[in-house]
Amino acid sequence: MSSFRQSVAWWCVQSKTNDPAHLMRKIRAIGYQGVELLPPELWETARQAGLTVTSDSVPPIEKGLNRKEHHAAVEAEFRVRAERAAKLGVPNVIVFSGNRDGLDDEAGCLATIEGLKRLAPIAEKTGVTAILELLNSKVDHKDYQCDHTAWAARAIEAVGSPKVKVLYDIYHMQIMEGDLVATIRRHIKTIGHVHTAGVPGRFDLHGPLQEINYPAVMQGLKEAGYTGWVTQEFMPKGDAVESLEKAFALCSV
Repeated sequence: MSSFRQSVAWWCVQSKTNDPAHLMRKIRAIGYQGVELLPPELWETARQAGLTVTSDSVPPIEKGLNRKEHHAAVEAEFRVRAERAAKLGVPNVIVFSGNRDGLDDEAGCLATIEGLKRLAPIAEKTGVTAILELLNSKVDHKDYQCDHTAWAARAIEAVGSPKVKVLYDIYHMQIMEGDLVATIRRHIKTIGHVHTAGVPGRFDLHGPLQEINYPAVMQGLKEAGYTGWVTQEFMPKGDAVESLEKAFALCSV
């Protein structure tokens, strides 16, 4: 039995099946309760498999809230997605800072705060949480600005809304800063959602070359009082179901 509701990022496993409904039923049988980042045409398939769709997102990653000229477009798209999410029981919509593109971190954070404040009333009205995602800027998302937990937490604290939180991605933050458990404890009040993957490579959570001790990190989350979703966002090297079974066990504390 897991202390957390666990979910699966669909983009990581979609290439492993020609029958989404069958794979979703397998995912549910393991013990997962959710699936996320899947096309809306599969949301009903997920529901029929007994899975909650746990998040949608506002693209693109590269152009987000760190520049005021993007605020109106992000707000409009967030409104559409949040209203749809609320109708269909999807609890979160992911938003992004965007890339630096020469912008210093202070100016980017201030603009992101302003942008999140525009989203907060929509989130509060719909009951859907806007989650600002942490990504690494070393390997996967070069030049992305929201790449350290303290930066993201500062923005969330400045907004001060229970419906605006951080998406703490363990994989990305291991690459950027490590010190995972202490960081989680320090910023737990700002964390609204969690993603996983193995480091290095974004593959399975188990294996001799994976450097993250997931049972320890999960225990740290539990002791810090985290009660949200934990989503597996790794690319299985082999059989998806076997990999997801092992990941579910590793994250069950």
